[in-house]
Amino acid sequence: MGAGMAGSLLREGHDVVVWNRSRDKAEVIEGVTVAGSVAEAVAGADVVVTMLYDAASVLAVADELVGALGDQAVWLQTSTVGPDGAREIGLRAPGRVLDAPVLGTRKPAEDGALVVLASGPRALLDRSRPVLEAIGSRVVEAGDEVGAASALKLACNAWVALLTAGTAQSLGLARALGVDPVLFLDAIRGGAVDTPYAHVKGAAMLDDSDAVSFALDGVRKDVGLMVEAARGAGFPDDLLTTTLGLFDRAAQAGHGSEDMAAVKAAFDW
Repeated sequence: MGAGMAGSLLREGHDVVVWNRSRDKAEVIEGVTVAGSVAEAVAGADVVVTMLYDAASVLAVADELVGALGDQAVWLQTSTVGPDGAREIGLRAPGRVLDAPVLGTRKPAEDGALVVLASGPRALLDRSRPVLEAIGSRVVEAGDEVGAASALKLACNAWVALLTAGTAQSLGLARALGVDPVLFLDAIRGGAVDTPYAHVKGAAMLDDSDAVSFALDGVRKDVGLMVEAARGAGFPDDLLTTTLGLFDRAAQAGHGSEDMAAVKAAFDW
């Protein structure tokens, strides 16, 4: 995701300095300047983008980042960290952080076609607009409180996880009942219940594709955040915990590093 976003920024004419915990992953991005430290990457930047695995990963670099952050620089926090994680990150640089998780996977990131969910001070949103327009096709504004966009991201990713698991269930059920599973995708095509995502993930499941756009372990992390957030809000988490159990079962079968389409393993196919 980070590499795709960096490429989109370069394509739009921005100067991009990149830091990664594994330097070799940064060095393969053609056209960027590779920094040796977080502070080196941040120094002199107008907008600093973090795209890391979870809140703990972001917080681990926060002190060094904030120490090098310019007076007028915006910290654009795009990692999926949940609302509590976003608020904790926001406290590291009050008034400087725009909560901006993104919807999309590797290909939309490379194409500059992510959907950015943004919340935080309006001035930060305005100052970071050129970066947001470079990495995304549109921005959905979720309010002026850090954490609101991250809450919306969990609601959106809940739909993605449910849709993927549901597609695996329907394809697997058709197969178990002796019906060609391709017919499920044909049957819903063009109807009120159709969705392009079912065809994308369904094809990956049927073809046993090894391409990874969103790793199954990443989905497990995100659904765990959803369960935590739901419980904190007093919202029923039954469907979320069931969904998490399915992805956990697929991971236990050795598919954690594969694409989320591998959730089909939870249905024994």
